[in-house]
Amino acid sequence: MSTGDGGARRRRLRDRVPVRVRHHWKPAGALCAGLVVMVAAFGDARISPYVTSASRVEADTITENVKGTVGLYDTSVRHSIQLEYNQTDFDKMMKEFKKDGTKDAIPADLTIDGVYLQDVGIRLKGNSTLMSLRGGRGMPGGGGMPGGGGMPGGGGGMPGGAGMPGGAGTAGGAGMAGGAGMAGGAGMAGGAAGTGGAGGTAEAGKNNAAGGTGGAAGGPGGGRGGGMVQYNLSADKPEELPWLIKIDEYVEGRAYQGEREISLRPGSNAQVPVNEALSLALIDGTGEPAERYGFSTLKVNNRPAAVRLMVENPDTEYAEAVDGESVVYKARAGGSFAYQGDDPSKYETSFRQLNKVGSQDLEPVMKLIKWVENASDEEFAEHLDDHVDIDSFAHYVAAQNLLMNFDDMAGPGKNYLLGYDLDTKKFSVLGWDYNLTFSGDATAGPDDSMSMGGGRGGPGGGQNAGQPGGDTAGGMPEPPEGMPDLPEGAGMPDFGDGEGAPGAGPGGRMSGHALKSRFLELDAFDAVYKKAYRDLYEKFYGSGKATEALKDIAEQAGRAGVAAKDVDKAVGALRTTVTQRTTALAKNKEVTG
Repeated sequence: MSTGDGGARRRRLRDRVPVRVRHHWKPAGALCAGLVVMVAAFGDARISPYVTSASRVEADTITENVKGTVGLYDTSVRHSIQLEYNQTDFDKMMKEFKKDGTKDAIPADLTIDGVYLQDVGIRLKGNSTLMSLRGGRGMPGGGGMPGGGGMPGGGGGMPGGAGMPGGAGTAGGAGMAGGAGMAGGAGMAGGAAGTGGAGGTAEAGKNNAAGGTGGAAGGPGGGRGGGMVQYNLSADKPEELPWLIKIDEYVEGRAYQGEREISLRPGSNAQVPVNEALSLALIDGTGEPAERYGFSTLKVNNRPAAVRLMVENPDTEYAEAVDGESVVYKARAGGSFAYQGDDPSKYETSFRQLNKVGSQDLEPVMKLIKWVENASDEEFAEHLDDHVDIDSFAHYVAAQNLLMNFDDMAGPGKNYLLGYDLDTKKFSVLGWDYNLTFSGDATAGPDDSMSMGGGRGGPGGGQNAGQPGGDTAGGMPEPPEGMPDLPEGAGMPDFGDGEGAPGAGPGGRMSGHALKSRFLELDAFDAVYKKAYRDLYEKFYGSGKATEALKDIAEQAGRAGVAAKDVDKAVGALRTTVTQRTTALAKNKEVTG
């Protein structure tokens, strides 16, 4: 059809709209109007993502698994690790770390037990152990406290020189109250010369270099057998730095013998942490997960080799190996166990999900925290078994006490993992990072908590752990009379592996843990806890396993290259601690009947 002027008739606007839309314009219009209202009313609201999938599939899978020549954690053979990197990359990394504490990875070539892997990632690992690398940062004056690095006047301890109150004189020495650290090194209240001055003439310093108040190595006050040691780290000695080696940092999906991460623990040669090796050896075989370990030489570029303890780092594969179908969450050093609402992003500074990312999320952890925080004592006692595997948890808590570990889930480093079983819908608590075990009071019983200075606390476990609610930030021990107060903003150094900003989030630093403290405080769980304690005492000490494990560890350290005299000294001190612990607990009727 044509118009009167001979041209084509122009289509009306309504004719240009598709017929289907014209027939259903009212619902479409209502939808558009609703969207406008929602944008106007909630446009600035946060949308919190939740994973609703019931999938149990692990998305982050290994696609290239380098087999190697010998078992990575075969303790019967001598291991070797070599790292080669560009010095410019290292210098830049160290500059950034000293400036703001950033621990970024740099590329390196790895040769492990003769197998070459190009372009792995390496980064510094730790918090308090790295303080000496930052000069006066963290705590003013040197490497920080406890022991060694100093506050507030530089040098090597507190408040000047190298320690207080022992050493070469009051406010001198080699650490806090002597030794190489607090409740570590050569002892507490003992040390290089003792409280009485250079010659150790005062009564409190009579133990001299032998150890702390409790004897040569390890009674109350600790000793070289374990505890806090301040390492004098230097960028000039990279072979002594604590490293995290990430096999898949630059090659996605790559692993070495099924491992994506290898942790080189603080301490080298004479200071290699035999206490951590002993703790892992004891936990292995108890039914609870334990990281594998081995001693190895480490050579960095053209530097001399050093003997190090390498330990399996909790990663995706470690989480997938946990019994059952479990999602594993790693607590961050700067986080807290405090309910912060229903937004999952609020918890990312407190926990990192290790496996099944994308198919599972943090919702179970959020629900657990909320319940623990809101439940009355009666509800907690009656329904904890609905949320937590009580037998497993009792074994975890008992093991931390038996191993004299103040830096567990209730300690400043928050060194624990939460495993959520997708079948039972219950949590278990898994331990890791045992380099501060065998410190404190060797006579402490099942109802005593471990504390940093070697004294006993309440039933909450860990520094300030007996406080209601757990995650209450604590402070430093009171300084002795005449010692200057800490400058504003200075506190105890952070512990743990450095995930998350140091001290970030509520309840950071010296904290307890509500789950552990409430478990220990309520009589309802006393029987299951004491049974676990008795069982583990027999496995660790009563059976003689600790003594036998020490013999094997001494052989491993010697085979790796630690000088015989240094092996004898370190293992001998730890053996003294083990003997004291065994003897004291054998006399405790709650432990042995």
